[in-house]
Amino acid sequence: MISVHRGIGMTSQRTRERLIERLKAEGIRDPRVLDRIRNTPRHLFVDEALASRAYEDTALPIGHNQTISQPYIVARMTEALLEAGPLENVLEVGTGSGYQTAVLAPLVRRVYTVERIQALHELARSRFRTIGLRNIRTRHVDGGMGWPEYAPFDGIIVTAAPEGIPRALVNQLRVGGRMVLPIGDNSLQALVRVTKTEDGYDSEVLEQVAFVPMLSGVT
Repeated sequence: MISVHRGIGMTSQRTRERLIERLKAEGIRDPRVLDRIRNTPRHLFVDEALASRAYEDTALPIGHNQTISQPYIVARMTEALLEAGPLENVLEVGTGSGYQTAVLAPLVRRVYTVERIQALHELARSRFRTIGLRNIRTRHVDGGMGWPEYAPFDGIIVTAAPEGIPRALVNQLRVGGRMVLPIGDNSLQALVRVTKTEDGYDSEVLEQVAFVPMLSGVT
């Protein structure tokens, strides 16, 4: 159903193609990820007043002191998660607008996504129905707790920054599974890929980033 939402004007296919060319220039190579960015209607994941900016490579506010990540970061995190091979079940911590979820969902068997802000949780669920994504399971809960009932996961993607690698989330990865997340404080953050091992985990720094902090509790 996604293809019917191509839009006009600033949401036109030509505008999207300019974004794809920019992402290629910035180093995104996976054709599956580029195709998902091209065909996911980002203008449906922002407020109508910001729809004309939906295909700019920039983060935009979505209310509740949260943002929709810039397309480059969404593409980079998705590419990093998928780089070592296909994934079946993926946990997303921080549904937010639902855009990252919508990019990822067609590339894996199922996405389990958790969001601590109820208003964002409900709006994202509505958007998934609108664009016909049926392999997403959502939950309103403190994201730092993950979703242990469906663990272990093949992959985890985290869209807010804890100060360090959360042990609770590492514990929900299968051995060999990987997690992509930003870590750090407001002054310095890095995008990190964690791979679960038999006796712990390995981690690698991918690049410097800027995300909203991971907060505890629900609202």
